[in-house]
Amino acid sequence: MSFDRATFFINNEWARPSSSRTFALINASSGEQFATVPEAVEADVDAAVAAARHAFDHSGWAKMAPAERAAIMRRFMGAIAARSDQIAAAVSMQNGMPISLSTALEGQFPLGLLDYYAGLADAMTLSEDRPSQMGKTTNVVRRGIGVVAAIVPWNFPVALAMSKIATAMATGCTVVIKPSPGTVLDSYILAEAALEAGVPAGVLNWVAADRDIGAYLVSHPGVDKVAFTGSTGAGRAIARLCGEMLRPVTLELGGKSAAILLDDVDLDTFLAGIPTASLLNNGQACYNGTRILAPRKRYDEVVDAVSGLLSSFNVGDAMDPETQVGPMASEAHRARVEHYIATGRSEAKLVSGGGRPKHLNHGWFVEPTLFADVENTDVIAREEIFGPVLGVIGYDNDDQAVSIANDSEYGLGGSVWSSDAARALDIAHKIDSGTVGVNGYMPSLGSPFGGIKASGLGREFGPEALGAYQQVKSIYVMA
Repeated sequence: MSFDRATFFINNEWARPSSSRTFALINASSGEQFATVPEAVEADVDAAVAAARHAFDHSGWAKMAPAERAAIMRRFMGAIAARSDQIAAAVSMQNGMPISLSTALEGQFPLGLLDYYAGLADAMTLSEDRPSQMGKTTNVVRRGIGVVAAIVPWNFPVALAMSKIATAMATGCTVVIKPSPGTVLDSYILAEAALEAGVPAGVLNWVAADRDIGAYLVSHPGVDKVAFTGSTGAGRAIARLCGEMLRPVTLELGGKSAAILLDDVDLDTFLAGIPTASLLNNGQACYNGTRILAPRKRYDEVVDAVSGLLSSFNVGDAMDPETQVGPMASEAHRARVEHYIATGRSEAKLVSGGGRPKHLNHGWFVEPTLFADVENTDVIAREEIFGPVLGVIGYDNDDQAVSIANDSEYGLGGSVWSSDAARALDIAHKIDSGTVGVNGYMPSLGSPFGGIKASGLGREFGPEALGAYQQVKSIYVMA
């Protein structure tokens, strides 16, 4: 079976690329190439933006009643649901996400996003009158902001694309989506679903490209807003471009979150939560709580328990339903993670892992790794590793734990673990972060998700995300 693709999806057509440039797709579990897809150049981006611009300005999509758009979104949801297993498999082959996880987060979670925002569209009010202190009334009008450039990373390519697509569709925007070069096949499946569902031409357009062409898309004169998920370094570059152009931008960036274990923590509860709170997607999730803060009087107990858990994980092929930890997404990314592990060996005490699994001689695998005796000033405690690497930092009291957690340039996730939920909630309120979990961590699509400090600008999920995709106009009625 061939997975090769030769076109882009632009204006509801399979468009031939403007050059012969291609990306090779590599199976993260085997290290072998299994497909090629076209790589966009500037002319392809121009075509995609032109299609989105025409659809927003002239097709009637933007002026359609929100409930009508909601009906299209639900048809789109149904078409994706019929392909959810295919989507999950495509993601797992490309980036190494265990198939049990991709089935839930890439095959199913995007359906929830579409359904949630379709529900908000059903109830959306685009015009309201308010009392005016300077005249008779003020008519406040909301409309879609226009053409959105959505730049999506490789770690959750479908869920993170849909967090932008669903919000844009609900508000009447049109979208040009640039997937990461390493995870492209899933975008073709979504495009096929959009065609089947009758999403109007030009509303959704996909062109795969690398960073240089991504920058061209960000600065394109036909774009009205940028929505980006990715590294803090890339986010800063995009912010500079958008700042120069005064272009609205949403940035969901990196993290170095802390998991605070209070002295009354139930360790079994924490161990059960590690796969989603600290090591989600082989450690390749921006909000993972990779700094484990343990009370001194239980420090050795915590280290031993976490080490035992990590050593028990089934590391293997992402397509195996029994796999708990799959490979890194690429050879280059594995090298990056291994560089941090080497740094950690010089800074702290390696307790478990630290190498490549001996039973796997192919693919981009790294053993789940634990460091103890970590100081919050260490490189492995300051910088985002984005792999299955955890470090345990000791603390003396609750105030010191909060201080250590907040001593970071990032502020995206975090968690507090205690047998006393009220005590944990009190600590959670003191953590400087856009999101915090109590005795667990998992974002909710109905609640705002995003970071502070170097973790980004703006919010995705929840009704709060809608405003970033809308223009607001006040019409003052004076008499």
